[in-house]
Amino acid sequence: MERLRYILFHKPYGVLSSFTDPEGRPTVKDYVDVPEVYAAGRLDFDSEGLMLLTNDGPLIHRLTQPRYHMPKTYLAQVEGEVTAEALRRLREGVVIKGYRTQPAEAEQVPDPGLPERSKPVTPHGPTSWIRLTLREGKKRQVRHMTAAVGLPTLRLVRVAIGPLTLDGLAPGEWRELTGLEKQVLLRSTGLRRG
Repeated sequence: MERLRYILFHKPYGVLSSFTDPEGRPTVKDYVDVPEVYAAGRLDFDSEGLMLLTNDGPLIHRLTQPRYHMPKTYLAQVEGEVTAEALRRLREGVVIKGYRTQPAEAEQVPDPGLPERSKPVTPHGPTSWIRLTLREGKKRQVRHMTAAVGLPTLRLVRVAIGPLTLDGLAPGEWRELTGLEKQVLLRSTGLRRG
């Protein structure tokens, strides 16, 4: 039986979440050369942060299907000053492309001091940081949500997937999950092993 692999990867800005690209752009494979693992969810080319790579098909299903409500947490640098009204709307759900998002956790946070990205952000005015936790994952959802409340996203970093965090991983770095992290992750998804 094939050994199950669980890898945390800090995807840098300007890297595709896939392992191949016909246009020759940087991909996950340029950083993680481990055969037969797949991304449990994606991040946009211009987004950064935590990805889980695995060959555990049932786990990928649980992490990527909205009905399982696995929380994913993001730090978003937005253009403008965050207001209580904008946070209220994000928490209650906003309408994007005719769809009302599920309620989210949203709070303004101080500058998290993240590593500079390869292409620095160039704002046209004041910026703020928001921490958002979603339990669904529509394409470019965080960017659409912040834009809907008048706070366009300039930089987006996923910092957690359920109980797993980006802590200790610099952009481009990866590591295998510890035994305890695997147990906690599988328990949080309702999967049983062994």
